[in-house]
Formats: sequence, C-alpha cells, structure tokens
Amino acid sequence: MSKTSLPEDRIPVIVGVGEIVDRPADIAAGLEPLTLLEQAVRRAEADSGAKLLGELGSLDVVNFLSWRYRDPEKLLAARLGVSPAHNYYGPVGGESPIRYIHEAAQRIARGECSVAAVCGAEAQSTATKAERGGITLPWTPFASDVEEPKRGAVFQKPMAVKLGVFRPITVYPLYESATSAHWGQTPREALAESGVLWSTYSKVASENPNSWMKKALAPDEITTATADNRLIAWPYTKLMVANPTVNMGGAVLLTSLAKARAAGVPEDRLIYVWGGASAEEPRDYLLRDQFYESHPQNAVLKAVMDLVEGDGKKFDAIELYSCFPCVPKMARRTLGLGPDVQPTVTGGLTFFGAPLNTYMTHAACAMVRKLRDSGKLGLLYGQGGFVTKHHGLVLSREAPKQALSQHTSVQAEADRAKRAVPEFVTEASGKGKAESFTVIYKGKGEVEHGVVMMRTEQDARALARIPANDAATLAHLLNMDRTPVGTLGNVVTAEDGVLEWRVG
Repeated sequence: MSKTSLPEDRIPVIVGVGEIVDRPADIAAGLEPLTLLEQAVRRAEADSGAKLLGELGSLDVVNFLSWRYRDPEKLLAARLGVSPAHNYYGPVGGESPIRYIHEAAQRIARGECSVAAVCGAEAQSTATKAERGGITLPWTPFASDVEEPKRGAVFQKPMAVKLGVFRPITVYPLYESATSAHWGQTPREALAESGVLWSTYSKVASENPNSWMKKALAPDEITTATADNRLIAWPYTKLMVANPTVNMGGAVLLTSLAKARAAGVPEDRLIYVWGGASAEEPRDYLLRDQFYESHPQNAVLKAVMDLVEGDGKKFDAIELYSCFPCVPKMARRTLGLGPDVQPTVTGGLTFFGAPLNTYMTHAACAMVRKLRDSGKLGLLYGQGGFVTKHHGLVLSREAPKQALSQHTSVQAEADRAKRAVPEFVTEASGKGKAESFTVIYKGKGEVEHGVVMMRTEQDARALARIPANDAATLAHLLNMDRTPVGTLGNVVTAEDGVLEWRVG
C-alpha cells in the first residue's frame, strides 16, 4: 500500500481505463461515436473493479469530428444515467485529453467531486466508407445545424490558405525542415532519424491489442516513397503521418484515494496523478519567432522534468505525441534523451491510429497499464494544432509527497523565451533567404507545387510558391545532402500576385 501523509479524499488516482476498437464486417453495423464513448466509459468502470459511475460528478468528452451531435456530453450522460455537475464537450486539440485528465484530478484535489471520467471516440472509418458507398447509417441523426468546430484554416493568413500550407500535413514539414537544419543534419540524416523513430512506434503498435495497424515496419519501409506509400508533403510519406480513418473509443476513470479504497479498488490498480504543465503558441503559426523550436513545448517539458527530477527520479515510460516525426524529435531533445529513445507505450498516430483529438486518451490508457505492470513514473506529453498547444502530465504508481498543484500554466516561462516576430508581408522583391520549406504532392505522387517560407532583404517573413515546372528550384529544395534552409533565391511576383522563389 502506497504511504502518504496527505488527506486521502484529496488525492486523485486513476482507477480504470477502457478502450474499444470497432471493425464492422457490415458498414451499416458500425458503432457511432456516442456508442463507442458509452462502451469505453463502462469498460473503464469494469477495469476498476468497483461500481463508481453512479457517483460521477465530472465528465469531459474530447471533441470529435467524424459525426456531429447537439450537446454530445448531455447525450452521453443520459446514456450513463448520470447528471455530473461538470459536464463538458471541448474544442479541437490533440492535447485536450491530457488537459482534461489533469483538470479532473484538480477537481478531485479541490474536493469538488469524488469521481470523474474523461473519454473520446471517433468512427471516421465507418463514416467515410458509408459516405463513399452511399450507405445511410442508423445513427443518431447528424446535427447539421450545429456549427463545425474551428480548425486550422480559420486561424491562418489568407496567403497560407492560398498556397495550401494551412493543414497539419503541410505545416508540420516546415518545422521538420527548420529543426533538422538547426540541428546540423542533412535531409538524408533527418529522414533516417525519422525512419528509425517511426519504426519504433510501429513495433509498439504491433504489440498493442487496441491498435488499428499491427505490423512492425523497418525504417526504409516507412521513409521510401512507393505507390502504396506516396509522398504527401516533403519529406513525409503516408506512413509518416497520422491515420485518422479509424473507429475507436477510450476512457479514463478517476476518483479520490479515499473513495477508491472505500469502494474496494485493488491497490495494484491505483495510478496517482502527480501534476503537469501547459502552454501555447499563437494559433496563427506565422506569428511565431522561428520554427526550429517551440518555447511552450520547452517550458512544459522542463516543468514536468523538474517535477520528477526534483525528487531524484527519472521517467520509466513516456509517450511523446507523434502526429508527425518532428514533434517527438523536438521533444526528446528537450528532455535530453538520445535517438534510441523509447518514445511510446501506445504505438503512435500512424500505426496505433489517430482518432483525431483523442489519441492521448488511448495513450493514457496504455500508460496506466504500463505503470501497473512495470515502472513507477510515466510522462504523457500531448500536443495540438500546429505545434501550438502543449500539455504534459506525470503519472506514478507511488503516492505523491505533495498535494496536486492547482497551477498548471507555464505560459510566462514560454513567453520570456520568445524573440522578436518578423512582420509578415505578401509583397517583396530582390533576394529571399529560405527559413523553411516543403513540397506538396498530388494523389499519385506528382508535385503540386513547393512552398518556401522566407525572409526578405528587410528581414520580413513571406511565403513563396515554387511552380511544379521549376525543376531547378525543386531540385535545390529536394537535395538530400544539403539543406536549402538559409540559402538565397530570387523573389518575383507571378501573374496572380503570388510571390515565387527561384534559384539561379
């Protein structure tokens, strides 16, 4: 039994985790998100070994995009037969499951509730197949009058939208190019690191019974472009990006240590929430000072390290958010971990599957199981937007020595590190220095166009296009043995008013 001097009714513990994966043979029999949510929560209660849902006082539902409901949190509460005082359905954000778990733990620590649940689900695979096949699903009617959640393009500049760099798949490569250049890597070396890292994720997914794709892949299988593994946005192939076409539900059940023990939850099921941190970047990614590091990411990861290392301990297991390779590559460097890092207990958003905003709910489930089985300290690092929103959370088999802090934000620390942000312009001439870049591909691997983020001669920031027929400039960008970041090109204005960047 873990010893603590803190009042047991104010110590939050995770007591149950539940997951469900739906692979219907008949598309019409596929489960809707609301059903996946309900089953995941009930499985989490069953996992705890106690009857706790009847006292649920806090319910957080992660935003989902595969179906639209009016007040899904209320619909779920009704299905569960509960009326929680805190009943919340949040905005888009891949970090949100970690934030909700952290906030639920804080509610328990404040004495506002004794039982809390965090859950998320998607049924994108079924929804997509049904739409393509013209099949009407017997689900809760789609709430067409409910506003669509705000996503990437809403927050970006018109020129970013015009050039196609407003979606995760085309924005993260800008970080990939900038970070690898900053670290002194050639593109070939950076791609090799990504391949090894993603291969590690695939191996963990192949051993996770809840994963969507259960095949361990070699690095070259992941990074080499083929007909089945096409290039999407340089340097990312299909097997290097998140896979949202899955049907999954996950849930985490929390209560106080006192309630858990009174309900008869076995001691070996208890996982303690030690604390964590959060910080954000501007939603408009062009308002950032640079793209080779994230100050909020650094501040969050350093805060969680301080939480552990201040007690003379190290993490036994970690989950580094993995929508695209640049994110865990950045995170492991900030954490001081080598390229042989074991970055996941879950399998990653490519191979485990990416149920959009709720992957980290599944990561929390996997971490709880991992800590119950072996290890004492675990780190969950979630990220949302375009390297925008960051949240870290420390879990442990051991009871904390200090009460859970109600202070989460390390925004001030992140903001102190921020340098001057260059002015963004849409008109320029002369020379432009490449700050970062990507090349966007069409469905069969043909180049659509390249995009260079550049600094003008006045040190303003601009986006410039490289047309698909500019073979010389594209070859310059795609040179595997020398990064184009930092090189100069000629800036011209095309007939449609868009800036273009050319070598020679």
